[in-house]
Amino acid sequence: MNEETLRSAVSVLISIVEIAGAIVIFVGAIVGFAMFLRNLYRRQIAEFTSTRLLVARFLALGLEFQLAPDILSTAVAPSFEEIGKLAAIAAIRTLLNYFLSQEMKGEERQEGERRKAQSS
Repeated sequence: MNEETLRSAVSVLISIVEIAGAIVIFVGAIVGFAMFLRNLYRRQIAEFTSTRLLVARFLALGLEFQLAPDILSTAVAPSFEEIGKLAAIAAIRTLLNYFLSQEMKGEERQEGERRKAQSS
C-alpha cells in the first residue's frame, strides 16, 4: 500500500469519526433538550441538574470522538507542524474534558446529597 492510498483511507476514517463525534454531541443536545422540556412542563426544577449531567456526559464522549481524528491525521508521515497542532488541540480538548469531568463530579455529588435529603 503506497502512502497516497494510505492517506486517502485515513482521510475517509477521519471523516467517519468526526461525523460520529458530531452525532454523539447532537444526540446529547436533543436528549437534553427533551428532558429539559419535560422537567419544565412537570415543574421539576430540581431535575435540571440530572439533565445537565446527562448532556455533560454526551459532551465528554463527543470530545473524545473529536480528538481521534486529530490523532489519525498525524498517522501517516506527520510533519513537525502537524505534530505541534495535534499537541495544542489535544491539550485544549483534554483540558476541556478534565474541567467538564470535575464539574460533573461536583454535580453528581450534589445530586446524590439532594436525593439523600429527599428520601430522609
